Amino acid sequence: MYATLMHGPGDVRYERVEDPKILKPTDAIIQLSATCICGSDLWPYRGANQIDAPLHMGHEYCGVVIEVGPEVRTVKPGQFVVGSFCLSDNTCPHCEFGFQSSCVQREFMSGAQAPYARVPLADGTLVATEEMPDAEMVPHMLAVSDVLGTGWYGAVAAGVHEGATVVVVGDGAVGLMGVMAAKQLGAGRIIAMSRHESRQKLAREFGATDIVEERGEEGIARVMQLTNGVGAESVIEAVGMEQSMQQAMGICRPGGTIGYVGVPHGVSFDGQQLFFKQQRMLGGPAPVRRFLPDLMNRVLEGAIEPGKVFDLVLPIAEVAEGYKAMDERRAIKTMLVV
Repeated sequence: MYATLMHGPGDVRYERVEDPKILKPTDAIIQLSATCICGSDLWPYRGANQIDAPLHMGHEYCGVVIEVGPEVRTVKPGQFVVGSFCLSDNTCPHCEFGFQSSCVQREFMSGAQAPYARVPLADGTLVATEEMPDAEMVPHMLAVSDVLGTGWYGAVAAGVHEGATVVVVGDGAVGLMGVMAAKQLGAGRIIAMSRHESRQKLAREFGATDIVEERGEEGIARVMQLTNGVGAESVIEAVGMEQSMQQAMGICRPGGTIGYVGVPHGVSFDGQQLFFKQQRMLGGPAPVRRFLPDLMNRVLEGAIEPGKVFDLVLPIAEVAEGYKAMDERRAIKTMLVV
């Protein structure tokens, strides 16, 4: 088959590779219904992460099981499944505590920007639907596997609750999903920080009540003005840069909580600052598996349409253009048709 490989910064190719095979008795092979490009894929694309050998790209996926290993019990060939970018057994103490992304057997999914993919730890990672979803449901189910699950975790980690004032730092796909999650969790006011008109429009559709275009100190001042000098009790940080984290800390009220789901690059903290800010912080890789059944049900019931975040759809053979479009901010998120 052909699959997506990154050979170096800016060098993405769709080229022939070996077909995936069952390597362990707990594996499954799926035929993807669709796949996509993640914002975190742009870090190596931009040269922020070192590439020593071609990388098999793709960790967001949904599709149909075509083969399982002899120890797989919870999914079977012919079922439509959604999985997480963190592979987990869903039985270890960390999984049972709700943090499958820290599973003692944790692996990270790769190779999903392709027609077929191997999913290790299939029993603990994949969730099957009762029936085969309609084609129009596929983009929404695909979004559940990472970007919605990550935005949802950001909101949960930030302590979003009924009536809460929430600020979302970052208007990429995860930030927009954080807006959707905050709305679903009952937030009373949702302030989205965004400079881009198309993203602002989507943020409002997903539930944002206010838009703040300023950044840095100006952005902090604007949020403080909107909150009468108090700040927000819940802040979702969905970027991972020094400025965005400082911005999140600057607008979070004392006793408030920051849910940080942007992969950190160059972020550092001062102990005195952390001490006197009196802010809670929880984040890291999202335990998407914890939320999968609920989020899949919300999609199937028509309560949410997270697939609207895909504003560019391309044949998978044009994956290099998808990366370029996201890198140049011509697209929020690219879906690849398999």
